[in-house]
Formats: sequence, C-alpha cells, structure tokens
Amino acid sequence: MFRIYTVIGLVSVAAMGLATQPAFAQTPNETLASFKTAAAGDAKFQGFSATRGEQFFKAKHGKEWSCASCHTDNPAAPGKHANSGKDIQPLAPSANAERFTDMAKVEKWFKRNCNDVLGRVCTAQEKGDVLSYLLTVKK
Repeated sequence: MFRIYTVIGLVSVAAMGLATQPAFAQTPNETLASFKTAAAGDAKFQGFSATRGEQFFKAKHGKEWSCASCHTDNPAAPGKHANSGKDIQPLAPSANAERFTDMAKVEKWFKRNCNDVLGRVCTAQEKGDVLSYLLTVKK
C-alpha cells in the first residue's frame, strides 16, 4: 500500500514540475516558416536574407527610430524602450528562448514596432528577413 501512494506522489510531483515548465506553441523556425508561407504569395519573393534583415534592423526608416533603437545593435543583449525607458528582454532567440514562439505575440509586436519604426505594418518579407537575422545572432 505504501508503494502505491509513493508512486502516486512521485507522479504528481513530476506532473506539477512539468506544468511549471514554459510551454512554447512553436519554435522560431516554425514562425519563420509561417512568414515564408505568407511571403510566397508575392511573385517577387526569392527567400529570406539574414544580411538584408540585419540592415533592416539597424537602419532608420523614415521615422526617428530603428529596431536597434530599443533592442540595441546586439539583439542578444537586453534593450530599453527609447521613449519610455522600459526594460526589454533580449530579442535574439539564442538569448531568450521565449522569443518568436507564440505567433499571436509575434504578430502583435511586429505590428506595434513596425508602426513605430516604419509608420506601417511590416511585410512578410521584412519580418522573415529580420527573424532570419535574429536566428544568426549568438548569445
């Protein structure tokens, strides 16, 4: 009888431990694949480029900010919002395992940040290029 309760207790503890682990809906590479599917509808789409993504990330686009204005030139480092001063966790998936794992959050933040930087929504090509770049950034 003691063994049964011990086993049940161990299973319960293990289950609670698993429940506290972060559960990611997808990987950054799966997010990139979603962008590729969206971009494939454009006849000009030739694939994503980490080089183009880095250039896009660091350049100002008609407004006063670039992506790097808040996320820094090293997206594996913490950033700080250029206007509010709010701390921002690292953007590169190598430094922050939660990044680009929840498509709803990804789309929400791209929409908000692209509007701040570009004054418009980013294209699937732009999002894919930036994520391709961020996937190359090492911790």
